[in-house]
Amino acid sequence: MTEQNLTIVQAVRDGLYTEMQRDDDVLVMGEDVGKNGGVFRATEGLWDEFGDNRVIDTPLAESGIIGTAVGMAAMGLKPIPEVQFSGFMYPGYDQIISHMSRFRTRTRGRYTLPMVLRAPYGGGIRAPESHSESKEMFYAHEAGLKVVIPSTPYDTKGLLISAIRDPDPVIFLEPKLIYRAFRGDVPEDDYTVPIGEAAVRREGTDVSVFTYGAMTRPTLEAAENLAEEGIDAEVVDMRTISPLDREAIVESFKKTGRAVAVHEAPKNGGLGAEITATIQEDALLYQEAPVKRVAGYDVPYPLYALEDYYLPSVARVEEGIRETVNF
Repeated sequence: MTEQNLTIVQAVRDGLYTEMQRDDDVLVMGEDVGKNGGVFRATEGLWDEFGDNRVIDTPLAESGIIGTAVGMAAMGLKPIPEVQFSGFMYPGYDQIISHMSRFRTRTRGRYTLPMVLRAPYGGGIRAPESHSESKEMFYAHEAGLKVVIPSTPYDTKGLLISAIRDPDPVIFLEPKLIYRAFRGDVPEDDYTVPIGEAAVRREGTDVSVFTYGAMTRPTLEAAENLAEEGIDAEVVDMRTISPLDREAIVESFKKTGRAVAVHEAPKNGGLGAEITATIQEDALLYQEAPVKRVAGYDVPYPLYALEDYYLPSVARVEEGIRETVNF
């Protein structure tokens, strides 16, 4: 299988192109996704290849974008609406919760909505207000939605293809902080990565560190740094927020007896809380120390002068791991 060396945003584009070429029912829609190729150029070249009917520039109206995609999916198409930043999804929240997530239940399984709502999420790019939120737990809380957040180019393409082929709606959040931060090998052919399965990025025996998305890289860096101090950290990339791979959490924790959860979303009600609850319910007797959460603060996302302080840094992750191991 021939491989390419791609960034994450290029892997998004490759996944879209692969499925649009394979299935004529797949289409892309959103603000500036056509001739301009999207605000981050994730759809660059698709309009030239597939034309106006399958790469649709929409008005600036997120509720309309998402609502129209719901109607298209209900009629058998496979729309992939893009919202330019996840912080712009809120005007379409009613469409997501009232219709997108409930259509299968509302029709007693007679109809599904094969659609993927894409949006870049998270901070670190010096953007203004509403451009840097990490509010993925809004959608993970809603039954009927899958929520996927990749961290590598390989996973990005494979998970996106899985999401497009899924008969039910998927929220696909892309870590824009690392859109172009590094490259990885990505097969040219189509392939899938299973939704709902975590990946162990680094094996370890002293502490399990659970993370996802853009925070995977600083977590791995922290783990490598601490190895020089004799701390052997296992890093688990959750990849999917809903459904959550609870078996992977428990399996890793039973091996180490200690856990740290790292995410840039606010600490209160974040995935770290759900990971902690899973450990308490299913692996309590293996526990050697309190579960530590290294997360964003419970404040409105700050403007760029304080952005680096808000985001979990390598140093903050290292501190959390040391505290847990030395308890």
